[in-house]
Amino acid sequence: MAKADGEIVIKKYANRRLYNTGTSTYVTLEDLAKMVKKGEEFTVQDAKSGEDITHSVLTQIIFEQESKTGNTLLPISFLRQLISYYGDQMQMVVPSFLEHSMKAFTEQQVQMREQMTKAFGDTPLSKNLQMPIQLMEEQVKRNTDMFHQAMQMFSPFLGAQPAKESKKAEAKDIDELKEQLRTLQSKLDNL
Repeated sequence: MAKADGEIVIKKYANRRLYNTGTSTYVTLEDLAKMVKKGEEFTVQDAKSGEDITHSVLTQIIFEQESKTGNTLLPISFLRQLISYYGDQMQMVVPSFLEHSMKAFTEQQVQMREQMTKAFGDTPLSKNLQMPIQLMEEQVKRNTDMFHQAMQMFSPFLGAQPAKESKKAEAKDIDELKEQLRTLQSKLDNL
């Protein structure tokens, strides 16, 4: 699929067909998912009203991807927690937090690939990082903890930690991260 100059506009018609105005071809949700994975930016507009419906179409792609295989990216507990924030005072904070977390996760993934490539050369391991899943799970846990701390700052009635305890917890987290980095470095050195 050729990339058009400028912004790619996808028109969605009443019959649910999607038309890529940049390539003058009909596309599927799967085609749009491939465009996202390639980093191609596009907007989806309702063909009749001109309304921007990109959000709902991307959500539909996620639903379709989740339904295709038994391997889901969004755990039930996360979905429940996300739903609970609708209509809550935290609803305005959640999108920017999730966006920031995903950006940080992507940057860490790039850094990890670069480190693996430096350590082992260009191998299948450096392209498909199945080995350090535990590290990613730990990062997700840290991000979740950070999110809970942010929620406590905005919800004073939930019993936020006193500053002294919070600083002790942060220092402990930093020490744990340093130890994990030392362990990972020694594993890399041994390889």
